[in-house]
Amino acid sequence: MGVQIAVLSGDGIGPEVTDAALHLLHALRQFYGFEFQTVAADIGGIAYDRHGTPLPSATVECCRQSDAILLGAVGGPKWDSLPGHLRPEAGLLGIRKALTVFANLRPIRVWNELLGASPLRERIVKNCDFIIVRELTGGLYFGEPKERRRDADGNVSVVDTLAYTEREIERIVRVAFDLAMRRKKHLTSVDKANVLESSRLWREVVQRVRHEYPEVLVEHLLVDSAAMQIIQRPGDFDVMVTENLFGDILSDEAAVITGSIGMLPSASLSAEGPGLYEPVHGSAPDIAGQGYANPLASFLSVAMMLEHSLQRPDLGRVVETAVAHAIESGARTRDLARGEEARLSTREMTRWVISYIEKGVHYAENTI
Repeated sequence: MGVQIAVLSGDGIGPEVTDAALHLLHALRQFYGFEFQTVAADIGGIAYDRHGTPLPSATVECCRQSDAILLGAVGGPKWDSLPGHLRPEAGLLGIRKALTVFANLRPIRVWNELLGASPLRERIVKNCDFIIVRELTGGLYFGEPKERRRDADGNVSVVDTLAYTEREIERIVRVAFDLAMRRKKHLTSVDKANVLESSRLWREVVQRVRHEYPEVLVEHLLVDSAAMQIIQRPGDFDVMVTENLFGDILSDEAAVITGSIGMLPSASLSAEGPGLYEPVHGSAPDIAGQGYANPLASFLSVAMMLEHSLQRPDLGRVVETAVAHAIESGARTRDLARGEEARLSTREMTRWVISYIEKGVHYAENTI
C-alpha cells in the first residue's frame, strides 16, 4: 500500500500547484514504482466555508494518521473581514501547533540560469545557496496573553507575548547544527540580544551547544544587521537559525533575491510524527484559476518530503534533477520569463518536468 500523504490544497493557487505535485508523484509511481496513497482534507478559507472553522478536527486527525502532509496555501481577501481565530491563517498556525512541527526549513537558492531574474546584481547573488531554519511553534505567534484591552476610560491597549523555553530553543538550534554539519559547516544565529531577554537566552543556548559541534563555525547577527547582510552578501551564508517572527520576515526577504518566490519550497518538521511541506509563495489570489501558477516550489517541496519524511532521498534527487533540467533547458512560467522567453502554463511546466523524470529512467536503463 505504501505511504499515506495527506493533501491539504487550501485556497487560491493552492489547488493548482498541489494538483501538479500529485501528477509528479504519479510519475514517480509509474517510472520508479513509488507506492503511495493520498487523502484529501480541508484547511484555511475553504475549510471555513465548508465547516465554519479554518481547521476542522477531521483535518488534524487525517494529518496525524499520515506519513507526510502536502499543503498548497491558505488565505485570500475573501476572508479578511473574519475575526482572527476564524481567518485562514489561524488554520495554518493551528496545524503547525497540533503536529508540533517546530523546525521550518526554507532553502534559499539562486539558480544560475535565473540570475537575471533577481533584483540584485548577478555578482552578488551568483553563489547564493543557504537555508533558513526557523523556529515555528513558539514566540510571538503563540505566546499568551494575546489580547486587546480597554480601560475604564475607553482607551484601547494590546499585548502580544514573546515566550520561549530553553528546551524549545535548544531543539531548534540542534536541528540547525546538524544541518550545518551536512553542508558547509557554517552557522549564523540571528537574534536581538541587545534588547530582548528571549534573545539573550537564545544566544546563551547557541553558545553552549556549539561546543558539541567544534567543526561548525558560528557567527551571531542581530536581526536588523542580518536583514541588511542578506542583501549585501547572500552568498556568504550557509545555515541561518532564528526564532519565529524573525524567521518569517527574513525568509520572505531572502525569497525575493532568488528572482521568484515561486521557486522556493519549505519543510516543517517535528521530533516525531509527520512533516508538513508547502511552497513559500502563498495563495496568490490575484492569479488563482488562470492556469499559470509556477508549480516548481511545490515540486521541490515534494523533493524535501521524500528526503525528510518518506525515507526516499534518492527520489528527492530525481525530482530536483528534473526541475534543474527543465530550468536549464529554458522552461519558464510567467513569473520567471524575461523579454521574449516563452511563458509556460502550470500544466505545460508540469509536463516538462515529468518528461525529464521519464528521460532519466530511460537513460539509467540504457546505461546498465
